[in-house]
Amino acid sequence: MGSIDTPTITENGSTQSQAAAAPADDNQRPLASSNGAPESEATKKRRSGILPLEVGTRVMCRWRDGKYHPVKVIERRKLQSTEPSDYEYYVHYTEFNRRLDEWVKLEQLDLDSVETVVDEKVEDKVASLKMTRHQKRKIDETHVEVGHEELDAASLREHEEFTKVKNIATIELGRYEIETWYFSPFPPEYNDSLKLYFCEFCLNFMKRKEQLQRHMRKCDLKHPPGDEIYRSGTLSMFEVDGKKNKVYGQNLCYLAKLFLDHKTLYYDVDLFLFYVLCECDDRGCHMVGYFSKEKHSEESYNLACILTLPPYQRKGYGKFLIAFSYELSKKEGKVGTPERPLSDLGLLSYRGYWTRVLLDILKKHKGNISIKELSDMTAIKAEDILTTLQSLELIQYRKGQHVICADPKVLDRHLKAAGRGGLEVDVSKLIWTPYKEQS
Repeated sequence: MGSIDTPTITENGSTQSQAAAAPADDNQRPLASSNGAPESEATKKRRSGILPLEVGTRVMCRWRDGKYHPVKVIERRKLQSTEPSDYEYYVHYTEFNRRLDEWVKLEQLDLDSVETVVDEKVEDKVASLKMTRHQKRKIDETHVEVGHEELDAASLREHEEFTKVKNIATIELGRYEIETWYFSPFPPEYNDSLKLYFCEFCLNFMKRKEQLQRHMRKCDLKHPPGDEIYRSGTLSMFEVDGKKNKVYGQNLCYLAKLFLDHKTLYYDVDLFLFYVLCECDDRGCHMVGYFSKEKHSEESYNLACILTLPPYQRKGYGKFLIAFSYELSKKEGKVGTPERPLSDLGLLSYRGYWTRVLLDILKKHKGNISIKELSDMTAIKAEDILTTLQSLELIQYRKGQHVICADPKVLDRHLKAAGRGGLEVDVSKLIWTPYKEQS
């Protein structure tokens, strides 16, 4: 799977994305039937023979960087015309994450690059005849997209089929207009809405701008509906109980699903606490991101879901949310770990957090230190410490036990590669007591 930079959102509502790594050669292709030259009869015949494109067709598509990239047609819809060319196509850029899937017009497609459509079930059947049972099992086990590691092959196909087409294209939240990344199962009455308008304080959503404006004149909230448990400078954290604020919790889940591919949408939010991070000014407290956690987790999960909204990404807020979840675990006197599977961006953030925290301790610590001692100091689960140190090649197995090898030069090299940390959590500003069920 290729990588792509996170979309950057400007306050005037325009959204731009740039490819982090895209093929540079053979990308400047003529637009489909729009190069100014009259089409030959042969070309017209070929076009009429392949149009409209079938679902499953693979073709080259001109993306917003002006270059052509391979795509697969996921869905198509008819425009108000009788011409076979008058279709729009929902495509998946096969080099990139599904968050870049979008509707494109025919002129963005290079019809000379169309590959013959093969029924994938037939293709799979032919391929399976050439594989042993062991090989097939191996492919099913390994062919899982990042963020879906705990889904088996059949569940992954079902998930992708159900969520294959993004239903909401953009949302307006506060002063930002944001392009969405994924499907979210909003109620059926919103099926015909390409854009939704959210109240940034109570998270109610509407179809039209005028509805939002009327709502804002009545809404008396200026921050999330919960207890403020942290305030440092302009940053605030609110704890919202899903049982006490059910509608807010459900709306937050709808919103988050637009940017999280793997997230299971919980309609029963009673079992969760939501920790909503805000930037505060004289107009109110504006949501930056959040994480949720179960009130009672038998698996020691200290975080169920985490999201930094796109306008606020790359500012250290994701690492702040992770660090905050571990500070809560320390107050509870427990070790914690995030619920799996993690999204691709979540996994990167956690690996970076674990690496920096552990290396900082190892660099300052004199003498030997055990994994259990590291776990007690950081509230990070021993298994996460072990896998992190193994990935950095800082641990060896000798005489039946794990030994940490902390050469100062190696630690410095890894710290430099890990990059800077996020915003610091000032524990002295955290006023919080662990959740207890009220009788």
